[in-house]
Amino acid sequence: MMRRYQRCREGENPSRTCKLPVGGAVLLVLVGLLAAALIIICSLSFDKMRTNQTIQTLKEENEALRKNISDLTRLKCEPGWEKHGGNCYYFSTTESSWINSRSSCVDRGSDLVKIDSREEQMFLVGRLRNLMEDDEDKFWIGLRDLVEEGKWFWVDGSPLDESLTFWMDEEPNNISKDGAASADCGRMGMKNKHDDLKSWFDISCNYPQKSICEKTAG
Repeated sequence: MMRRYQRCREGENPSRTCKLPVGGAVLLVLVGLLAAALIIICSLSFDKMRTNQTIQTLKEENEALRKNISDLTRLKCEPGWEKHGGNCYYFSTTESSWINSRSSCVDRGSDLVKIDSREEQMFLVGRLRNLMEDDEDKFWIGLRDLVEEGKWFWVDGSPLDESLTFWMDEEPNNISKDGAASADCGRMGMKNKHDDLKSWFDISCNYPQKSICEKTAG
């Protein structure tokens, strides 16, 4: 049968009508259907495997997030300190120079606050509005340009990120209120302005101010 089909394809008997035997045609159709079925099965298996991997990844990410939230919940601050995020803050109402205020923070196992984010600035601005008696009642932060004018550094030695600053308009202006030649330390606080986070000012480091201490929650 196959030799007759082959001779027919090669043109041995052009006068006769050449047809693939019915059994051969059915066999080809079955082979095609089987191949298509295998392709579909493989595709479905791959999609299932990929879906399982995605579900596992989501489970792992969810577990990591849950653990992180749990860790933050367990973090504690000592009495007199306020917890925010993973840090503790102490708002000192004792007015002193920048260096003496920093020493007081160090004695408490902390340092003057370093502001690392807009969210942290929002938290501090909101708290100070409730603590300040008037607009001049400001708080020291851990920022100064004592080494070189105009180059501000945090207490941990890191330079101020110019893309993350909250200076009041026209600040820093290097103008002090106590007759000092320069204003090399940073303070913050805005009592009455509720629509802006700009609340940093420079002033003489010897000017008496309250202060904000910060340390990692334990």
